[in-house]
Amino acid sequence: MLPCTFLVFALFTLAGALPHSTKRQSNQKYVVAHHIVGNTYPYTVTDWANDISMASAHGIDAFALNVGNLDWEVDRVADAYTAAENAGNGFKLFFSFDMSSLPCTAPEHASYLVGNVTQYAAHPSQFKYDNLVFVSTFAGESCQFGQGSVVEGWQTQFIDKLTGTNAVYFMPSFMIDPATFTTYNGVMNGAFNWNSGWPISLTTDVANQQLSAAGTSLDNLNAAGEDILKSFIGSTDTDNTYLNGLSAMSQSTSRGYMAAVSPWFFTHYGPDTYNKNWIYPADWHLYPRRWQNLVSLRDKVDIVEIVTWNDYGESHYIGPIEGAQPNSQAWVDGFDHQGWLDMSPYFITGFKTGSYPAITQDKIYLWARPHPRTATASADPVGPPTSYQVDQDQLWAVVMTTAASNVTLSTSSSNSQSFNVGAGVSLLNMPLTPGGSMSGVIARGGQNVASLSPSGYTFDPNPTVYNYNAFVAYTP
Repeated sequence: MLPCTFLVFALFTLAGALPHSTKRQSNQKYVVAHHIVGNTYPYTVTDWANDISMASAHGIDAFALNVGNLDWEVDRVADAYTAAENAGNGFKLFFSFDMSSLPCTAPEHASYLVGNVTQYAAHPSQFKYDNLVFVSTFAGESCQFGQGSVVEGWQTQFIDKLTGTNAVYFMPSFMIDPATFTTYNGVMNGAFNWNSGWPISLTTDVANQQLSAAGTSLDNLNAAGEDILKSFIGSTDTDNTYLNGLSAMSQSTSRGYMAAVSPWFFTHYGPDTYNKNWIYPADWHLYPRRWQNLVSLRDKVDIVEIVTWNDYGESHYIGPIEGAQPNSQAWVDGFDHQGWLDMSPYFITGFKTGSYPAITQDKIYLWARPHPRTATASADPVGPPTSYQVDQDQLWAVVMTTAASNVTLSTSSSNSQSFNVGAGVSLLNMPLTPGGSMSGVIARGGQNVASLSPSGYTFDPNPTVYNYNAFVAYTP
């Protein structure tokens, strides 16, 4: 998302009864992916079809279509629905209105949202929940649509306008304190916890304070310090806060909860453009750890939204690099993330069914940043991103093994580490080597059963520009 995604707290007061039933759909779980329509200007129906086919093949049930204020996005949405219907594989779509981009100060602004919903409410590829048209947002917690309050605005200008077959199951991502959810009884059927995808509370100051108390530091991390940082990664504390807020609402047992999972976050826009230059910590295997924790919490989570399929500007894309980038080429080109997509079905199956699938193929996934965290970029006018100090100069690896194995990771010809692992999924890491590369080997019974030595990666100690994106490689 191009707008700032820092968590903002706001208080609003007005309560009401839900206009329609909010009974949850048995125990069925869904996994959806956030798709930035604003990055699809050159897309054709065929491009949408390719994305839909790829996502469906990896266990994703629907795309959340992030729609902003660009006129041409209407045509891309139409193409997406056409492609989904043509696919015939049951893949669904729904609106995730970007209220940080769309205007919301007058009734006609809400009418635009209502019109979009009603246009596709009966479409065979519309995602429905409890037989209601599913709708989400990014932000929207300050939208009044010309009314006296945010709650009144959403209630009278949006929810009340959508009745009968157009009635919605509204699960927005309002950036508010979950303790205030009760004021939204007449509006929200549930909540989407956008910021749960990253450990946003792990700032440099917080890390330094906690590590200092444990007698370690970011620059000289010991095992206790690693455990402290890992405790933030993929934590379910924010999920529990949301769930508590939802449980306090009327008809509490029926409220839906959508959690986020994300592999990365780095954005690097200067003051002359979007003025966004920060990271959220993603080391210590954020993506698989977050998935593991969501699987453990699956009884309380209805939907998981992968953030994102194609948000190149914030570096958390798992789909192919295509379409039209939002001037993010400097840190995106050459940094494919499809290894994270390839990894996803294992965890998606675990979330949907409660049991992980059997591993039938030995696989290696590797990722790392392209330069040391403290490097000085000689020709970068923007400067290093906020919170870069929390990063660690490590090669991160996930190996999936069909039986007990020996795994060797290498970052140069003279720097390698070996690990004995059992059958299953193992999360491994080792220090990177300035000027070095990345590789991995799985060996068993004296034979190499899988190996990975990707080209195009160097851990450059002297970069010209700052890039805290991840280079991801995998054995396909």
